[in-house]
Amino acid sequence: MELNSLKPALGSTKGSKRIGRGTGSGRGGTSTKGHKGAKSRSGFKNKRAFEGGQMPLQMRIPKVGFKNVNRKEYVAINVSRLQELAEKFGVSEFDHAKLVELNVVGKNDSVKILGSGDVTSKLSINFDKISAAASEKISAAGGSVASK
Repeated sequence: MELNSLKPALGSTKGSKRIGRGTGSGRGGTSTKGHKGAKSRSGFKNKRAFEGGQMPLQMRIPKVGFKNVNRKEYVAINVSRLQELAEKFGVSEFDHAKLVELNVVGKNDSVKILGSGDVTSKLSINFDKISAAASEKISAAGGSVASK
């Protein structure tokens, strides 16, 4: 066996017919593309959602709602959760860095403290936002509240 005698294995290749090489080839004329229309033209690309010139569905249906690009998302944490963390880890001072350390929130999350639940420990809190109910409950338990 030498390099000049190498051939593909039998059945591994398909004998492709050359199209567009005259009527005598059996694949001339329209070159297997049918008659007229966008698909028979050179350079045809089928665009997503193209419906042959009809108004596409995503443009026909009514648009509803509004999405504010400047919206700031907050992770809500209730005072009851802070109470649980205080009991479990023996912590009395909470801020964003402490919650990240305890794997409660991510380092890029903004936190808002909400007033659901009860507080019995004396907690010191410093977060982005704190609800009025949460602030009252923490102060009533003897804790201190500060917001950035």
